[in-house]
Amino acid sequence: MTSNPIERVTDIIDPGDALGEVLFGLIMALTLTVGSRLVFEEEGLDAQELIVATVGCNVAWGIIDAVLFVLGTTFYKSRRLRLFRQIKAAGSETAALNMLAKEFPIEEAPFSAKAADADPLYRSLLTLARRADPVRASLSKNDLLAALAVVFLVSVTSIPAVTPLFLIDSAHLALRVSNLFLIMLLFVTGYAWAKFSGGRPFYAGMTMTCLGLLLVAIAVALGG
Repeated sequence: MTSNPIERVTDIIDPGDALGEVLFGLIMALTLTVGSRLVFEEEGLDAQELIVATVGCNVAWGIIDAVLFVLGTTFYKSRRLRLFRQIKAAGSETAALNMLAKEFPIEEAPFSAKAADADPLYRSLLTLARRADPVRASLSKNDLLAALAVVFLVSVTSIPAVTPLFLIDSAHLALRVSNLFLIMLLFVTGYAWAKFSGGRPFYAGMTMTCLGLLLVAIAVALGG
């Protein structure tokens, strides 16, 4: 059976990361369009210029975010490789177990675990680490696909922002429709977030909408 587009994206990039990129793109587009309403009144900004600016801004930040994603992934893999080598070189079993406990604390897990269960877990990880061989920390095909997904997700959020500018002659009305559409998508993003994480969809949607609007207000107020 052919998977839907959402499943294809979440097969490449973690759903939380994907929704975070969508949220970032929506906030970027909303910040630009809300700020442009002020410019329209003062300078009469051309709608064509706004379309180019909105799409260009989101594409540029999509590329920047993808580069940061690649750097973060490289750092994570290198850090894990360093930990593996430290465990192999540890002077004692106790020291190696302490390294694992520090790197993978079960106290932060979303469940209540007994202390007696932690020791077998870390000993199993230690056995695995000692028997395994180090592998060079390099970017995989999936990592590069995930970076492309970041570019796509941030860039594509500019489409609902600029579509009204193509369909509506009045720039002021088009911007209002664009802003309303983006605000609705903030709610949809929060709703989807809860669906993936097991939260309350309507509550998450309202929270995401309010949070997004607050961030947009801060960005506009600071000249972003």
